[in-house]
Amino acid sequence: MSEITVRQALNDAFKEEMKRDPSVIVLGCDIGVRGGPFGITLDLMKLYGKERVLDTPISEPAFVGMGVGAAATGLRPVVEVLYSDWITLAMDQLVNMAAKMRYMFGGKVNMPLVVRAPFGMGGGIAAQHSQSFEAWFNHVPGFKVVAPIEPYDVKGMLKTAIRDDNPVIFFEHKRSYNIKGEVPDGPEGERYTLPFGKAAIRREGSDVTIVAYSMMAVRAKAVAAELEREGISCEVIDLISLLPLDYETVMNSVAKTGRVVVCQEANLRGGLAGDIVAEIIDRGFDLLDAPPIRVGGVNVPTPYNKGLEALCIPDEGKIKSAVYAALSNR
Repeated sequence: MSEITVRQALNDAFKEEMKRDPSVIVLGCDIGVRGGPFGITLDLMKLYGKERVLDTPISEPAFVGMGVGAAATGLRPVVEVLYSDWITLAMDQLVNMAAKMRYMFGGKVNMPLVVRAPFGMGGGIAAQHSQSFEAWFNHVPGFKVVAPIEPYDVKGMLKTAIRDDNPVIFFEHKRSYNIKGEVPDGPEGERYTLPFGKAAIRREGSDVTIVAYSMMAVRAKAVAAELEREGISCEVIDLISLLPLDYETVMNSVAKTGRVVVCQEANLRGGLAGDIVAEIIDRGFDLLDAPPIRVGGVNVPTPYNKGLEALCIPDEGKIKSAVYAALSNR
């Protein structure tokens, strides 16, 4: 095992999959010569050439549409949308074409398209660079949607996404690239993949279940460690895969604790947390000893000012308050 960053995990996954399968191509703004603004695709053009690593014009409708066409005709494109906010420019190509093409052609056309979309708040980059649109794509039949945060999961899930014959929206938190963790190296590191629809229990507990994903899972772990010193035992579930979603792991935990807090960084209104709470109630209302509680971002455009931005981000304090509220219903 080697300790690497999320950035390196993504880069390694690209190199291994492009070496394994010559049909894998990568395209997006500044990803070739520059290696992307986050350094994710560094050296790929040197290794695999300009025919497989394509620097595109600044036109999301054009290069996402190019990815859809390439996927339909036998390639396995990975498209990088620099910030997930700008995925809005290519919604027709994704929602009306990529998500529906296999269905419309009766399974005769595959759509092995991966769209990488850095998302989330932090860093003072304002309202048009700080949004989280995972709930949008979770609503559309035909997509798979993932949001891993640990290097091990990031690498394994990207390899799985590239090999899948369905379109995958791959959300990466833009503040996660320097997070470190252990990842298998050598032949094992090249072979392993992770399945869709399987969550990870980051911390076992008995009093409250905290369901989270991406950066909120990191914050939830920190809260659970802090609350343990107060005698409160939290079970932390990192969903990793949002569609499909591992409700078996979630419901097994709820059956054990009887209380649940569901966290998202996206604006709370209309978010994935609400859908998860609804599923928990449908599947196991009688398991609950207290009402489920949602934690999410404030329903406002994200301010540029870092002080104001911090007020919008659902931080550790807000998760802790939600746990206290869940426990107050005894």
